[in-house]
Amino acid sequence: LRPILMTAFAFILGVVPLMIATGPGAEMRQSLGTAVFSGMLGVTIVGLFLTPVFYVALRRLFPYRASVEGDHADVPAE
Repeated sequence: LRPILMTAFAFILGVVPLMIATGPGAEMRQSLGTAVFSGMLGVTIVGLFLTPVFYVALRRLFPYRASVEGDHADVPAE
């Protein structure tokens, strides 16, 4: 969890200068920075909370079926 959050927040905080840009061409940089900042923040939150939820939901939907011993008889090598 820690490496994921550190990487995501480093990237998110790295685009903050784009969001607060001033000067010529700042409108384009601000819109790009806002889009990247919001997107990465959203993906990080969704990934952290919804990935485990989907995992549990799929495990309940398709339970693990252990193979019963004897289903596949081992043939000794010759």
